[in-house]
Amino acid sequence: MTARKIIIDTDPGQDDAVAILLALASPDEIDVLGITAVAGNVPLHLTAKNARIVCELAGRPDMPVYAGCDAPLRRKLVTAEHVHGKTGLDGPVLPDPTMPLSDGHAVDFIIDTLRREDPGTVTLCPLGPLTNIASAFQKAPDIIPQVQEIVLMGGAYFEVGNITPAAEFNIYVDPEAADIVFKSNIPIVMMPLDVTHDALVTKHRNDAFRALDSKVGHAVAEMTDFFERFDREKYGSEGAPLHDPCVTAYLIRPELFSGRHINVEIETQSDLTLGMTVADWWGVTDRTPNTRFMGDIDADGFFDLLIDRLSRL
Repeated sequence: MTARKIIIDTDPGQDDAVAILLALASPDEIDVLGITAVAGNVPLHLTAKNARIVCELAGRPDMPVYAGCDAPLRRKLVTAEHVHGKTGLDGPVLPDPTMPLSDGHAVDFIIDTLRREDPGTVTLCPLGPLTNIASAFQKAPDIIPQVQEIVLMGGAYFEVGNITPAAEFNIYVDPEAADIVFKSNIPIVMMPLDVTHDALVTKHRNDAFRALDSKVGHAVAEMTDFFERFDREKYGSEGAPLHDPCVTAYLIRPELFSGRHINVEIETQSDLTLGMTVADWWGVTDRTPNTRFMGDIDADGFFDLLIDRLSRL
């Protein structure tokens, strides 16, 4: 089977880091063409740095990493240091990257790559706000039909919001960008909080990361040790949800997830529900389905996959 070509668009973030590590550990299934950084969990200069730190941790200093948009399309940037710490990768002590950023802007890399590759062969994998993706679509609408699929982490419905009562962080940071992406007519697979809140790093699972007894295993364990404090306090959960690795796990083992093909619209007007992903789960409107909205995950299978692949790095 030919490895699936992807671009990872990300704002690392500890869970973004695990998603990147899983992708780089799975070359038989995933061919990472490049990584594009966007402002989100922390400002752009840190997300671009963190992406390179993670590549070097995985032994991939050759991976192209591009810096992208430093602010949402129309709004002031909202960040999440209260969750991820001041660096975005608080927890482990990791060296500063020695690999340079690739020349050029992330948006141009996305455009150039989609124009260069055969139509329908590149999947976009956004793990943060959708600013880079929407900016590429606005700048070069000819690339939209070139995209095979978008598999993203973002949104929620039954789990409601994690940054406001109604909105999930990635969508809330740049709802106008999300609106552009969800109206693009590209096939979308969405990993919302409804799924990711079941992908919990319990003590047993974190011990399994640490038991790998490798640089990667210890780093992942220390990352989740750090950011689980926020989720334990907020939700009373057993551990931290690993949101973003659900995207890369789906590319490797889609059977771990189940959901419905439904319509999802993005709220961009209301102060009360800004950034809400309005999911027509029950089919009560006549709006055309545009998203495969995932609702369930085999959490044990997900963590078995993570342990197996991270052990290869």
